[in-house]
Amino acid sequence: MNENSNAALGRIAALGLRKCVDKLTRVSAGAWSIACTETATGTIAEAVKRHAADEGEVAAVYFEVKGELPFIAIIFFSQRDIGVITKCMLGYTFSASPSMTQTGELLLSELGNIILNSLVSSFSNALKRVFMPTAPRCLRGEPKYLLEAMGVAAEVQKSYRTLSIKLDIQCGKNMTRSEVLGLIPEKLEQELLKV
Repeated sequence: MNENSNAALGRIAALGLRKCVDKLTRVSAGAWSIACTETATGTIAEAVKRHAADEGEVAAVYFEVKGELPFIAIIFFSQRDIGVITKCMLGYTFSASPSMTQTGELLLSELGNIILNSLVSSFSNALKRVFMPTAPRCLRGEPKYLLEAMGVAAEVQKSYRTLSIKLDIQCGKNMTRSEVLGLIPEKLEQELLKV
């Protein structure tokens, strides 16, 4: 795939996400922004390991979009920055615990759902199609565990276009980065590049 195609996929994905981060900035205590967009090719296992490797254990929210043009959407959050994320969303940190609480997991699940749905909306608007994602799931752990928990064993060897959008979240002097990952099969990639 050439640079123009990579840039086109990045622009399509960023359209919905830009609107989303603007809304999140208006309704939360923190400022949200898109840091960068990247594309690559590889398997789900390679993508998850590459994007979760820096942290060891991460929190991830994901869902699948099934149907004629299926894809998988994941967002990774740093578990160690859950206090920063809650402060940026709510204006205060509700847990001093270094491990994630059930309340923190619920916040990430809801936040992930909002952000991932904006990625789905980007594709939906570009293709003038309705996409129906499964219910989001919040997972925590190392890359190997995340893959097992996602139940994607049959898909592990399949190659995808990996679209990565990094989001910065800042509240005062505190900042953290999350990463949206779209795993796009060839058929969906071809359809998106036609528009």
